[in-house]
Amino acid sequence: MWLLLAFLSAALLGCYDAFKKKSLNGNAVIPVLFLNTLFSSLIFLPFIVLSSRSLIADDSIFHVASGGWELHKYIVLKSFIVLSSWLFGYFGIKHLPLTIVGPINATRPVMVLVGALLVFGEHLNLYQWIGVLFAVVSFLLLSRSGKKEGIDFKHDKWIYFVVLSAVLGAVSGLYDKYLMAPVEEGGIGLDRMMVQSWYNLYQCVLMGLMLLLLWYPSRKHTTPFRWDWGIIFISIFLSAADFMYFYSLSFSGAMISIVSMIRRGSVLVSFAFGAVAFHERNLKAKFLDLVLVLLGMLFLYIGSC
Repeated sequence: MWLLLAFLSAALLGCYDAFKKKSLNGNAVIPVLFLNTLFSSLIFLPFIVLSSRSLIADDSIFHVASGGWELHKYIVLKSFIVLSSWLFGYFGIKHLPLTIVGPINATRPVMVLVGALLVFGEHLNLYQWIGVLFAVVSFLLLSRSGKKEGIDFKHDKWIYFVVLSAVLGAVSGLYDKYLMAPVEEGGIGLDRMMVQSWYNLYQCVLMGLMLLLLWYPSRKHTTPFRWDWGIIFISIFLSAADFMYFYSLSFSGAMISIVSMIRRGSVLVSFAFGAVAFHERNLKAKFLDLVLVLLGMLFLYIGSC
């Protein structure tokens, strides 16, 4: 069951990336990101209220557990990590083709493995090292493909933004493992709905402050904001994808390394959107890069089983 949920999460993430690209085209990033956090918060706020009034059963998949600051401080930290990743990612995807951003983001499982190697002292086996090698080669080939579109990976700041976003996303994945692992396994043992519901609310507050203090005073000198109905779909697809992700991790025997790799399969959906909906160029070369990324993910999967 947890594998099916992971695949559903991947498909939804691909749609999320597509609507994010559509909504950010010629649009101001900070207001779009604020509205994303606002709509996501509105989706989960009823679950928080109803759970606090015992109108949702404790054993329901929609129940949000309660807790004091000793638990919420960990969720606030997650909000900062995810929001930082989103800020870099939103600016990057606005200025770069989706068929380049997708494969870069798909290298996150490699970063998670390297992080597990450095932070948790885990050891990589032969298959995992082959997967890492494929990811490195695919990134180098992707930089060559980007040059054909005038994108220099060494000097293009938006590439660095996407890479930073991917790194912070990997940090968030490792942190999720720590947050939701049982206490007896060295984790915090937080409730998955508590994490997802509250970190959206905290992000909305942070983005609201950023909107009022940074963007609003200088809005006339930057890219203007325009409403796009795709903004609502960003929140819907992201919330659904994250719900499937956290729900899959709640099953006994679910492996976060496998779930993270499957979720990066969203690159197939986003790549298809980039080719069909946005008519992006140089697809043959990028497809080879994508195949190498997927091969890397396959070896990581085999090595993690």
